[in-house]
Amino acid sequence: MSTTGIELKTKRRRLAEAVELVSSMRFAISLLTVISIASMIGTVMKQNEPMTNYVNQFGPFWFSVFDKLGLYAVYSAWWFLLILAFLLLSTGLCIVRSTPKMLKDMRSWRENVREVSLRNFHHKAEWVAPLSRAALAQQSAQRLADAGYGTKIVEKPNATLVTAKKGAGTRFGYIFAHSAIIIILVGGMLDSDLPIRFQQWFLGKTPFAGSGLISAIPEKHRLGLGNPTYRGNTMIPEGQASDVALIPQANGVLVQELPFTIKLAKFHIDFYSTGMPKLFASDVIVRDHETGKTFPATIKVNEPLIYKGVAVYQSSFEDGGTKLKMTAFPMQGVDAKSFAMAGEIGTASELKRDGEDYSVEWSGFRPFNVENTGTTPDVRAVTKGKSFNEEFAAGFNKQLGSAAKGENKDLKNVGPSVTYKLRDKTGQAREYQNYMQPVTLDGAQFYLAGMRSTPSEAFSYLRIPADDEYSVREWMRLRAALADPALRQLAAGRYAKRAMPATTGAGGMAQQLEDSAARSLAIFAGNGTQGGYLAVSQFLEKIPAAEQEKAAGIFMKILNGTMWELWQAARARDGLAPVAGDEKHARFLQTSTNALSDSFFYGAPVFLQLDEFTEVKASVLQVTRSPGKAVVYTGCLFLVMGIFAMFYIRERRLWVWVRDDESGGAHALMAMSTQRKTLDFEHEFNDLKAKLPQSA
Repeated sequence: MSTTGIELKTKRRRLAEAVELVSSMRFAISLLTVISIASMIGTVMKQNEPMTNYVNQFGPFWFSVFDKLGLYAVYSAWWFLLILAFLLLSTGLCIVRSTPKMLKDMRSWRENVREVSLRNFHHKAEWVAPLSRAALAQQSAQRLADAGYGTKIVEKPNATLVTAKKGAGTRFGYIFAHSAIIIILVGGMLDSDLPIRFQQWFLGKTPFAGSGLISAIPEKHRLGLGNPTYRGNTMIPEGQASDVALIPQANGVLVQELPFTIKLAKFHIDFYSTGMPKLFASDVIVRDHETGKTFPATIKVNEPLIYKGVAVYQSSFEDGGTKLKMTAFPMQGVDAKSFAMAGEIGTASELKRDGEDYSVEWSGFRPFNVENTGTTPDVRAVTKGKSFNEEFAAGFNKQLGSAAKGENKDLKNVGPSVTYKLRDKTGQAREYQNYMQPVTLDGAQFYLAGMRSTPSEAFSYLRIPADDEYSVREWMRLRAALADPALRQLAAGRYAKRAMPATTGAGGMAQQLEDSAARSLAIFAGNGTQGGYLAVSQFLEKIPAAEQEKAAGIFMKILNGTMWELWQAARARDGLAPVAGDEKHARFLQTSTNALSDSFFYGAPVFLQLDEFTEVKASVLQVTRSPGKAVVYTGCLFLVMGIFAMFYIRERRLWVWVRDDESGGAHALMAMSTQRKTLDFEHEFNDLKAKLPQSA
């Protein structure tokens, strides 16, 4: 088959060359190659995501480059649609060019052959039969017809030609396969966003980039019921209804009106032991706007609701506005008094602390979380062979790492969690994730408080130890005491008195020890600057390297002892009895000290503890209208038929030249040909070579 295209007979050479190029096979194959590469890009790169996601992923430079190339919406990019249009034109011209020739060849019997040309065939045979020429020709035609061949007897000068053919339908394979490409492309373009683009180009429709009630969105951002194709999403909380779908665009959304209203009666969800969703479904009530008829339905994954040409799929699920009751604990200053807060997922609450205004944006709630709570080593303070900075970094990473971090995997449900963003007056925000219940790690229980500065980061977790009453109040009391200079001085005096009882000549050393203890607490407390082990590290770096390890040991011993006295002093101030000096409380103090050091990186004025919640689920449904689906299926059927015809139907041509023989009988010369020579063809030729010469 020739790869050249249609050759016009015209004096306009450029026009003839353009038509020949567009209608040629080489041009169509080149277009298919480009489309394949573009499709791979569209498969690997997530399409139609918010632009901020691409900026975070690729950076400002490559974001702008990829944006100009249209890689964020490959299948609707102008160059991709242009390639599809040229492919449609090229394939159509190929069919126009080749189909008439193929149909003519299928109908042709190729009767203009001569005996000498048949003798040049590789597959030929000769025999003489004691029959007349007409009788032998008729017998051969009958036997070929019995073998499934179509036959025709043609009288030649002094001879009779029997021409036969079989499998000429293989040419339909080419026609069907090329037609399938056109049909599938047309069906795909029908289901693309071309109709939406058309409305944007010519009807003034624009994406909506603001916020607010959907019902208040202006008409220019809405698509009517006559929109032939779309693919959008609608999120419906339990007990609420929706009659629109949101179609995401690069710079906003378009609101697509639906011919019916969907009300979510109940959302069902089931999970695997790992926390992954196993099954989720929506019980809905559908009301037809035109007739007012209502009917119930259940939408499951892979079991959509199809009504009035619109398919509604179960896509995912979200929080539908869970109501939260929180307790806020101050994380700065000497204030230890907590206060109540309330919130609702999807809304924002005001927060005022120390003269600053904050906004708490409640973004997510999970009723349970399956985490890996395997044992993680508690690397702290100074270890021989490492500098204090190295040891601090290792300890900080262990303490502020993922809650699921560790070599040993121990998957457990650690209970509900709430996610929110704390935004200051400048618009800067950090995201927080707090768990409602304490989690057991290394044999102790901690409240996990996650923090991250950008959405691309993983959460780092502050681990606040739970006290004897399984709350964070003791740690909060100790934090407030650490920020109080008067309590620090009192704790330093108590430590010095306990470490050096009043004896003769010990007064001066006791005062020095008290001053050292007070300074240790002041350094750890930060004294208005960065505190914790980082401040201790910076202090120890000023000491000669040879003495750093010894100094670090003494410093940590004084700090731990003074922290114990600080804890007791804080409890005494609040009218509480001292805690027992046992191993349990000693470990609590150590983990509390670690958490106090890490808290300087928490970056929030308050810690929000989840107390109660009323969960409201929401179902995310994908709503599609796909008029091109049936067209694509038809194209796929044609493609299968075409491939089957091209690969499994073999065209065979056979001629029998019959002439009178000198012996009084008839002489026959058989020749056979095919486009693809296979073992089956060889067997068939040998079979006919044996059967045709047989006498009746």
